[in-house]
Amino acid sequence: MIVSLLYKVTGKLLSAASVLFRGEAEKDAELLVLRHENTVLRRQLVFPVRYEPADRFWFAALSRLIRRPRWREIFPVTPGTLLGWHRRFIAWKWDYTARRRTGRPPTRAAIKALVLRLATENPRWGHRRIQGELARLGHRIAASTVWKILNAAGIDPAPRRSGPTWREFLTAQAEGIIAADFFHIDIALGTRLYALAFLEHGTRRLHITGITIHPTRDWTVQQARNLAADIGTRMESLRFLLRDRDSKYGEAFDTVFEAEELRVIKSAPQAPRMNAHCERIIGTIRREVLDHILITGEAHARQVLATYEIHYNEHRPHQARSQLPPETREQPAVVHDIKTRKLLRAEILGGLINEYRYAA
Repeated sequence: MIVSLLYKVTGKLLSAASVLFRGEAEKDAELLVLRHENTVLRRQLVFPVRYEPADRFWFAALSRLIRRPRWREIFPVTPGTLLGWHRRFIAWKWDYTARRRTGRPPTRAAIKALVLRLATENPRWGHRRIQGELARLGHRIAASTVWKILNAAGIDPAPRRSGPTWREFLTAQAEGIIAADFFHIDIALGTRLYALAFLEHGTRRLHITGITIHPTRDWTVQQARNLAADIGTRMESLRFLLRDRDSKYGEAFDTVFEAEELRVIKSAPQAPRMNAHCERIIGTIRREVLDHILITGEAHARQVLATYEIHYNEHRPHQARSQLPPETREQPAVVHDIKTRKLLRAEILGGLINEYRYAA
């Protein structure tokens, strides 16, 4: 409203300046025309005229230049109304109530985002610990303000002080965890096959060690031995084996990993989220491969899963690794001129999956 008022008043001032540079005879003639036109318009009005704030300000300002006895015949309002307008604008000039903000100044959006980031990345930090970290970064903010920001975002300002949640544990120990899980495959004639998959949490490297119709304990133990041989020296960086309580594992299965100084952790009964990484990769295998191929037998299933395992480990990007495949450690070089590079497509599993690379 204030901007609109200033704009209109400025326009009127510019029009007044153009009048000052005219000749005296021309101005007197124009005044007579405007006065007569004003008289004609007043005779035709049958309802009160509504003036905008800019009009009132303009009349009040011009009243200082005209003798008061002539106000009644010049201005379209009574002298009392004109004086009231003038008092209102003078009072508004010195009244800072509407333009003054009460209380503390609002917290900047960047500071709020930083508070929420620190709380998300450090779930055990309370609001006072976050306040201290902000002070170290050069942001002076009250602990009560941090508390309000966290509370408004639905984050506990004073988190519990007990041990980490299962998800926090898996994230913190990801580099040292390998998880195991079974999944089934129904072939064309209705026979059910079972496959054993291992997933390294740190690198998201997938190992599908075997497929069988009858997964006995002896067969499962042999798969554990095969995995230990395939991983080789990487076994030294692993500290935990995560599995469910399926009876197909047994003590001999655990012994293979305990001999490599791994601690076997069993998930709770009927709690698939405790082995969420394996559940996720099994769902990915089904959505990307098994739901779109009619498996004809054990050999066919072994060939399909072996091909997908190579694709998953060497090419498929993973969000948890900044879009890098499990077998890749460095980001590819940035391509600036796409038009000069030829894009090649490699069809996997008959075109069910495509891999893309730029020609060398």
